[in-house]
Amino acid sequence: MIRLDNISKQNGHRMIFIEASAALQKGEKIGLVGPNGAGKSTLFRLITRQEEPDEGQILTDRGIMIGFFSQDVGEMSGRSAVAEVMNGAGPVAETGAELAELETAMADPERFDELDTILERFGEVQARFEELGGYALEGQAREVLHGLGFSQEMMDGDVSRLSGGWKMRVALARILLMKPDVMLLDEPSNHLDLESLIWLEKFLSGYDGALLMTSHDRAFMNRVINKVIEIDGGTLTSFSGNYEFYEEQRAISEKQQQAQFDRQQAMLAKEIAFIERFKARASHAAQVQSRVKKLDKIDRVEPPKRRQTLSFTFPQAPRSGDMVATLRGVNKSYGTRTIYTDLDLLIRRQERCCILGVNGAGKSTLLKLVTGTTEPDSGNVTIGGSVRIGYFAQHAMDLLDENRTIFEALNDAFPLASQGSLRSLAGGFGFSGDDVDKNCGILSGGEKARLVMALMLYDPPNFLVLDEPTNHLDIATKEMLISALADYDGTMLFVSHDRHFLAALSNRVLELTPEGLQRYDGGYTEYVTRTGREAPGLHE
Repeated sequence: MIRLDNISKQNGHRMIFIEASAALQKGEKIGLVGPNGAGKSTLFRLITRQEEPDEGQILTDRGIMIGFFSQDVGEMSGRSAVAEVMNGAGPVAETGAELAELETAMADPERFDELDTILERFGEVQARFEELGGYALEGQAREVLHGLGFSQEMMDGDVSRLSGGWKMRVALARILLMKPDVMLLDEPSNHLDLESLIWLEKFLSGYDGALLMTSHDRAFMNRVINKVIEIDGGTLTSFSGNYEFYEEQRAISEKQQQAQFDRQQAMLAKEIAFIERFKARASHAAQVQSRVKKLDKIDRVEPPKRRQTLSFTFPQAPRSGDMVATLRGVNKSYGTRTIYTDLDLLIRRQERCCILGVNGAGKSTLLKLVTGTTEPDSGNVTIGGSVRIGYFAQHAMDLLDENRTIFEALNDAFPLASQGSLRSLAGGFGFSGDDVDKNCGILSGGEKARLVMALMLYDPPNFLVLDEPTNHLDIATKEMLISALADYDGTMLFVSHDRHFLAALSNRVLELTPEGLQRYDGGYTEYVTRTGREAPGLHE
């Protein structure tokens, strides 16, 4: 359906693609992977003709419809959310718009002499609209929005009043409703809660067109894709299977390439040693010349590319008391909406409690109550002896001083630390070399999240309270964070929509339901086994 044929693309002095080739066939669901800055977004822009390759060509089958979702959703105003979604539904939306224009024309007395022509065209367009399923479109739009977490009130409300994250869901719903021949999705799993993410998984699994997507959620990728295209060093390499299989194959390929490289280097060293030893002897001149020619003809094996791996090790957190946080008889409301009634909860030392609940259940409110960011209407919240809280809030990245560099931000927070230790800290979170001189104002969402994590974890608290800590983080950074937190000996209370993160780190589940707080001993994996569902409100 789409073929990239020996494309090359340069951005300034940097080569993004060098004679790279790949194909997207009908029915393929491809995950596009590669390090940050490798060219994933550039590839989407090339396919959608927003940019052109410097060399090579991109061939697209005649007549296919491409739907592209990106993080840049543009302006939205003047319509309800459901109307905004329907308006972007491709040919059916265009046909519906023409139908509405014709209806207006039929009622216009100044166009009475054109009525026969208008009526004839109206009949044609109405038949086409019905053939495209236009009269079922609103119901389908509402179904998609409901799957992405919208209430009826939000669907019918002014789209301009929605936050950026909810507008992204509207933009995603437009593409899903369109059901194009080819779907290009750039990070569709961002800004989704667990329930919406699982709904999207099922939707894409049942989608019969071709799909090319990026995502920082490995569980989501594993459930949806059947092929991986890796961008690295300007080339495109295809792997059959899901993300997990790709990782296994990549590791095997790297191991084999390293072994080939080592064998060739040993052979070259032996040949070079012979040449150096006998090059001055006339009696060995023919042999030396023969070996020199042999070396010139050998195709050199390259060592495997070493990806930058992030690593951070927690300093030992000071020990807290056994009772870390206690909530007794807590009531909390926002206006007429009651969040908690007579809530009792005890969090003990070294518990790793993940909080599950549908949108609006009060997950973030519980974190705010525990950290003292929000006060209960009544009842008590008590923090135990020797407890030091580290709180990662969803708005934490907005609090960074945009005029300070990364290094200055770290130095401001830890003025007594040595430059070497702060640079090591920055390196552990992916800021190496000159990166530490970047201003916070120009950092991406993922870079800001990494910096906030570094600021919070350098002098470790013994009680970590984390609200969606993996939002904006790529897979490599998530793996680093999971690895570091696995060795953390303090207490954790956290909200996350990343199932890999939940399964790796939780040892207790707190589920917020309309009937109250449900407690499950054991981690997220045990919760799924016991309840038969991956998230509240979902039934497998």
